[in-house]
Amino acid sequence: MDAIVKNFPQTVRESDRPSQQEAEDAVRVLLRWAGDDPSREGLLDTPARVAKSYRELFAGYEMSPEDVLGRTFEEVAGYDDMVLVKDIPFFSHCEHHMVPIIGKAHVAYMPDGRVLGLSKIARVVEIYGRRLQTQETMTSQIANAIDETLRPRGVAVMIEAEHMCMAMRGVQKQGSTTLTTTFTGTFKTEPADQVRFMTMVRGR
Repeated sequence: MDAIVKNFPQTVRESDRPSQQEAEDAVRVLLRWAGDDPSREGLLDTPARVAKSYRELFAGYEMSPEDVLGRTFEEVAGYDDMVLVKDIPFFSHCEHHMVPIIGKAHVAYMPDGRVLGLSKIARVVEIYGRRLQTQETMTSQIANAIDETLRPRGVAVMIEAEHMCMAMRGVQKQGSTTLTTTFTGTFKTEPADQVRFMTMVRGR
């Protein structure tokens, strides 16, 4: 399971984590820096709301993919073909600008005697999505977590996402989509499996 451990970013020890009050004070500083008055009526409760929302938006730091993927099923009646869960919606945040990444993930694997509950795949996407991310890293993390835990014959992950750091700032190009893929095992060595994965994702 070493690879799964490596998928975790270095996190702050609980004893070093700032208090709720410190988090709220930091939001007040940002509000002042942006040019507003945190003491005006409409912003009085904003620091507490922001701190609470951050706990939810970045809950992936509190969750372990190893725990989610720990239970598998062996009674598959000999099924050994591709399992694909596509169009899994997710929200993440760019680690460079801390603005949203909005997209969907397509995840497939080739079983080798064991299968996962389908909801587990969506949970893994959520775990990695609810962290500060780059899309490239998130794509690899999902594939590696499933590969290391399930030990299938291969894993394929495709992520399509719009980055608000491109849409809201900088070049301000709305509607552009970034696509990333990661393949392991048979999906990496057998072009026909890659093609079939891509075809199934596109629904043709």
